[in-house]
Amino acid sequence: MRNIFKFGFILLFLSLFLSSCKKDIVDTSVTPVKTVNQYNYKIIYEWNDLFLEIERHAAGYRPGPVANALGYVGLANYEACITGMPEYASLSNLYSGLKIPAAFENQEYHWPTVINAVNNYMYTRLFPEVDPTLYGKIKVLADKNEALFKDEAGEEIFNRSQNHGEAVATVVWEWMKSDPTTFDGYKDPFGNYSWEDKYKKPGDWVATVPGPGKGMFPFWGKGKTLAIKEDLKVCRPYTDYVGKFSEAEGSAIYNQAVEVMAQNTAELSYQTEWIGEFWSDDLLGLTFSPPSRWIAIANQVYVKDDANLEHALVANAKVGIALHDAAIGCWNSKYYYNLERPESYIKRLIDPTWEPNLYNPISGDQGISPSFPAYPSGHATFGAAAAKALESVFGDDYGMTDNCHKNRTEFTGYPRTFGSFQEMAMENAWSRVPLGVHFRMDADEGMRYGTEIGRSVNNLPWKK
Repeated sequence: MRNIFKFGFILLFLSLFLSSCKKDIVDTSVTPVKTVNQYNYKIIYEWNDLFLEIERHAAGYRPGPVANALGYVGLANYEACITGMPEYASLSNLYSGLKIPAAFENQEYHWPTVINAVNNYMYTRLFPEVDPTLYGKIKVLADKNEALFKDEAGEEIFNRSQNHGEAVATVVWEWMKSDPTTFDGYKDPFGNYSWEDKYKKPGDWVATVPGPGKGMFPFWGKGKTLAIKEDLKVCRPYTDYVGKFSEAEGSAIYNQAVEVMAQNTAELSYQTEWIGEFWSDDLLGLTFSPPSRWIAIANQVYVKDDANLEHALVANAKVGIALHDAAIGCWNSKYYYNLERPESYIKRLIDPTWEPNLYNPISGDQGISPSFPAYPSGHATFGAAAAKALESVFGDDYGMTDNCHKNRTEFTGYPRTFGSFQEMAMENAWSRVPLGVHFRMDADEGMRYGTEIGRSVNNLPWKK
């Protein structure tokens, strides 16, 4: 009996021991999962490059809808890959109605496939009415990457990754549609706005020629933002710079108009004129638009730095959101203050024959002023916001040579070298004065306001 009891005890002990060992093996066996930073930047670069090519020819998209698209695409890519970025947190809890599908835990994802799926889904819906040849390039890029990534990742991981990317893109797209102000805004850039009805006093904005004779995107400022609060949707008043509006010779705003004229003469140095051309990006069919210029700059940084995918992904998201909110805040401010362009002020009070330096080499139009109010400068606001976003990823003393317009023939596209993103943004802002389309105060406030927007983006809870 004693032997039977002893034998039974030994069996029980062995059973518990083996069970414990088995449990330990299961608990400690975790499938290695590749993180986003183990891949390179190239999938982001390719889709950015295609965006720049498409929107260059996309009528009605500049500047509001372009910035809108970049904001949502950047957010969708970021949220789709958040599981593969252990230091970063989802932003979805900041936005009412946005419920991002979760990735499976402890499952391998091929993050370039996820991004390829997100962008394929978003681009095909963002650009449905562009030239068919351009639209077809979306499928060409997506198909090329799918074939490459399926071989690289294997069918199971590829399918899981593609399904997750499409699921996230679907949710972000539907959430994007919930903003009736900005969704499909490219289809009617003018709305039912009448600048004549808004003209109440000297200094109010009037449409200039050549141009459409209407105000572009007067409604854009009513769109929902992704980073800034409602109280930041209007910049400081221009009276902070020049005091009360005045037509008197020697007044502060009069002197700023004289400064515009002095920067825009036949004797103007080639260097000054070149700066205006270098940053212009105003004209459909000629170059990408002013917001997209900063995606073109970001792409150059990714190549120069040989950035990993996480850095490119985060930078794209921050720059996209910064541009998105800069468009809404700037255009809300433009139509709130409703200030005329330098052209109108100068022709009325100083020299009726004066013309801005902006011309269109495609149409031959001379003396163009953009068709919306002056204050603040959109170029300056976009540039300052995007520069602040880029600084948060690559540093505030990042030097680079901007090759955005290298080898262009319709104007001098020779590269320019800068010591920091801030320096680039400041030159971009000032460039509008020698071009003749902005007062100095428009550029100064655009820089200040855009910087504030960029800081708001950087202060979102990106890190855990």
